[in-house]
Formats: sequence, structure tokens, C-alpha cells
Amino acid sequence: MDDLKGQFALDQYIMNHVQNAQQWHLPFLPPIHLPGFLTLHGLMLLIATGLLLILLLRPRHAESRIPSKWGNALEILVLFIRDEVAVPCLGPEDGKKLTPLFCTFFIFILFLNLMGMIPFFSTATANFNVTGALALITLCFMIFGAMYKNGIKGFSHALIPSGVPVPLLFLLVPIEFVGLFIKAFALMIRLFANMLAGHIVILALLGLIIILGYFTLPFMFVMALAIYLLEVFVAFLQAYIFTLLSAMFIGLMYHPAH
Repeated sequence: MDDLKGQFALDQYIMNHVQNAQQWHLPFLPPIHLPGFLTLHGLMLLIATGLLLILLLRPRHAESRIPSKWGNALEILVLFIRDEVAVPCLGPEDGKKLTPLFCTFFIFILFLNLMGMIPFFSTATANFNVTGALALITLCFMIFGAMYKNGIKGFSHALIPSGVPVPLLFLLVPIEFVGLFIKAFALMIRLFANMLAGHIVILALLGLIIILGYFTLPFMFVMALAIYLLEVFVAFLQAYIFTLLSAMFIGLMYHPAH
């Protein structure tokens, strides 16, 4: 037992489980070496994309007019995103147009978050490259979507506060423009930090069982299980928060007068 404690490095144990890698470790199998262009988190993205396509694009039987249980659940989710997120933030017209985007955000992020809760899988949303790419999509809609909808002149109005003296505009306009990137950065960091922190806490509690001794197993296991259940809730919550904030930020640029 003492030899095991001496050889065990908790920090390395945690980092090996949360960092990206070129190998996928599955139980009772040798490590699966991924090709150079694909990492473990990239593989998780492909799996989540495949699941998303399978669940959303399942062929429907023309002779059956009664929706399945999955169809009813999906319809409830779409109506919730449309009526509680998209329309309040962007208005009826733009909200309905962008509902598919926000539904994709929510379901895709939720899949990635929940996959990270499965043993031997990895949490791609604990990688800032993944969350940064998602935030970049929101930023593109904030800038180029607003330009497409309102034109260059209309987009500039969103950066110019009304009723402000002209000399102050030389200070406020750059701040407003940089604020667009700060909002996208906040989206990236919020999702990345929340998902990473939860896994670090769970792994730390499990690692402490070896360091402190197996007599702490019941106590540490209960604590780890409690954190795990909390992480399941956080997985849903963070997917919703990312979707809601994206809708709010895009809505502010689409309708600057409001």
C-alpha cells in the first residue's frame, strides 16, 4: 500500500484523464492509436455528430401519422428553444429562422457534455479549442449575420450608443467593437471551465482514495457520486446557458434599438 502511494501522482492522474490525446483507452483492450489528424476530443466530436444525425434524421414511415415518443420529446425541445429562447431574444421572425441553430447548439453541446460522463469517454467541451469554435459561430452571426440583416450602416448603429457626445464616440465605439469579442470569449471560457472543473473534482476525490487509504473509500465514493450527479445537471445547464447567451448576444446585434 505504501509503495502504491509513493508511486501515485495525483496531478498526473488527473491531467492524463482531462487532457487531449492521440490514444483512446478502452477496458480490456489495448490503447487505440488515433491517426495524426484525429485526436481523442476530435473523435468525441465525430461520435456526437453521428449520434445527432442518427437521432434527428431517422427515416419516418409514411404510413404512420402518430409521432414516436422520441418525436414528441424532440418537438417539445424545439418548441421550448423557439418560444423561450429564440423568439424572446430575436423577435418572432428572426427567432423562428434561427431556432434550428439554437437547437443544434443545445443538443450538440449536451451530447458532448453527457458523453464525458461515460467512463472511458472524454469531454470534448473541456477543451477550449472546441468551445472556442462554438463561440466563433456565435460571433460570426453577431457580426456577419447582423451585417446581412441590417447592412453595414445598420451594423454600425449597434456599435454607436445613442445620445452620446461625438468626442466620446472615439472611445466608446472601439470598446463596443472589442466587446463583441469579449462576449464570444466569455462563452468559450464559461463552458470550458465549468466542464473541466467538475471532472477535476471527481478525479481528485477518487485519487484521494489511494493517497489517504482505502478506509476512505465509502466517504470519497459518496462524495464523488454526489459530484457526478451534480455534473449531469451541469451538463444540461451549461448547454442551455450557452444557447441562451448566444441568442441574447445575436439578438442585441440584430435589434440594437432594443
